[in-house]
Amino acid sequence: MTQPISAQTSGHRGPTHLEVVMRMLLKAVLDTQAANEVFRSGAASEALDRIQEALQPEALYGFVEDGQRAFFAVFDLADPSQIPVISEPLFQRANVKITLTPCMTLEDVKKGVEEAARRAAMQT
Repeated sequence: MTQPISAQTSGHRGPTHLEVVMRMLLKAVLDTQAANEVFRSGAASEALDRIQEALQPEALYGFVEDGQRAFFAVFDLADPSQIPVISEPLFQRANVKITLTPCMTLEDVKKGVEEAARRAAMQT
C-alpha cells in the first residue's frame, strides 16, 4: 500500500486518519411496536442478516432492556461517514434508539495505559 503524498513528503510513517479503523460498540434498542411488526411479517431473520452483512461484527448479542428488544454489535468503523449508512436504516425501519461508543480490546487498553504512564513519567 502506498502512502498518501502528505505522508511521503513529511517523513510521517504512521497510519493516516484514513487508515485507522475504530472499533465501535453499537447498542440498538428497538421500539416494541415497530419490532412486533417486523416479527409478524416474518422479516426478523432477514433483518438480522442485513445487520450482519452491513456491519460484519466481531460480536452480535441480543438481549432485553427495559422490556424492549435490543442488541449489541462490536464492529470496525473504517470511516465516520458510514455512521448514517449504518444508523439510518435502523431509524427508518424500526424506530431504533442507537448508541455508538468507541471501544477497545484488552490489548488496546494495555497499550494505551502504557503510553499514558510513559507520558506522565516524562512530565514529572
